[in-house]
Amino acid sequence: MRVLLLILAYGLALSSGVIAKHSGKEPKPNFLFLLVDDLGWADLACYGSTFHETPHLDRLAREGVRFTDAYTAASICSPTRASLMTGKHPVRVNITDWIPGSSGKGRKLKTPSDDHHLSLEEVTIAEALKEGGYSTFYTGKWHLGGTQFSPDKQGFERYYDPHENPSKGSPGNGTTTGRKHGTIDLTRETKKFITESKNAPFLAFLSYYDIHTPIIPENKYHAHYRDKAARLGPSPIAIREHDGRSRPRQDNAALATMVQSVDDSVGALVTHLASQGILENTYIFFFSDNGGLATKQGVGPGCNLPLRASKGWLYEGGIRVPLIVRMPNRRSAGLQLSTPVLSTDIYPTLLSLAGLPLRPEQHMDGQSFVGLMNGNLKDGEPRSLYWHYPHYHGSMWTPGAAIRKGDWKLIQFYHFDKLELYNLREDLGESKDLSAARPEVTQTLLADLLKWQERLGASIPTIREVE
Repeated sequence: MRVLLLILAYGLALSSGVIAKHSGKEPKPNFLFLLVDDLGWADLACYGSTFHETPHLDRLAREGVRFTDAYTAASICSPTRASLMTGKHPVRVNITDWIPGSSGKGRKLKTPSDDHHLSLEEVTIAEALKEGGYSTFYTGKWHLGGTQFSPDKQGFERYYDPHENPSKGSPGNGTTTGRKHGTIDLTRETKKFITESKNAPFLAFLSYYDIHTPIIPENKYHAHYRDKAARLGPSPIAIREHDGRSRPRQDNAALATMVQSVDDSVGALVTHLASQGILENTYIFFFSDNGGLATKQGVGPGCNLPLRASKGWLYEGGIRVPLIVRMPNRRSAGLQLSTPVLSTDIYPTLLSLAGLPLRPEQHMDGQSFVGLMNGNLKDGEPRSLYWHYPHYHGSMWTPGAAIRKGDWKLIQFYHFDKLELYNLREDLGESKDLSAARPEVTQTLLADLLKWQERLGASIPTIREVE
């Protein structure tokens, strides 16, 4: 009876997320982390897309946990990547723009300077897992500094990049000349690492260059999606977004082929894990570094509807992204979670799943969501989420900040000197500004945002003096 009670107590603690320790007799789990570049919240069929076809990811979602309210800590790549590696908000590590970012020269506001690399003093998730006995591997886009700060200097024992230049997020000069998305190469090298490391716990981090611009079609799918787009008929009028324009529907055949190329990669990796006999001891995480690029001076290549705007913006289209986690033995298969989680939460979640001690002094802005994935929907205390993007961006975003607390979302636009308030439960598309109708909510959220910025030492843009 005593043994039975102990077993029941342990199972209850595990399901509540209180502990995720391993006995030492069972093998530690492996981690395959898949990070896509510029994949929007609505870009997968399992998230509502009727244009893109993603059968492998749809299956991953059926066999795993799908988060509906997963957020990146920034609406652009480098800050989000820093938050994944450190568990800290980008403001804390002073990487608040993509590297090297935009100077904002000639614009109304003088924007802050930030760092162009991730400090080696940070203890990355790779370093923490490595200290816990894990083999670590990174391939693909890094965008957190040059050779001196590359993945192999940040805890990843093995590193493969077909471009051999970790400082660049988009190798080449912005055209297809010399540009190689390299999804096939990245997948091949990840499979090779998995094969060689299957007898020891590992972290394999595959960071795709897809589906970032330039949009380069995958030939084997292009005709199919061109025909599919043609059947949709003429495109609706572009959606006006401040000084920019957003694509009004998903109908970009070339982009769709890139999404399906990523889907193929995911399918190949899952099959490979199974062939090596370790699929059911591996956690597979699928995530994006920010929302899809839908808004530009013209229009972007993608569409994030029903979410508003795009990569670069602090509307939902820029920061809400897909997050799917397949757990060993299909635990919690088909579970959909609407509790908000943030990219900073990945670090403590991986440590918890690995049965390693948490490092709250490092991942100070992250909270483990192991309990949520185990079905404890009351796990964790409600919290405010914050964003700070004090820079101009090519998506036509102007400097600003935002806070989400419960269903309420406040956005502060420094350039336009205005506030916007939305109720996300009633208005997911952020179409009805309630700041004038609900001044008490507006001011309460603004005060919370300002206190947070002061606590973290966030740099605020200033009016540019006449030169």
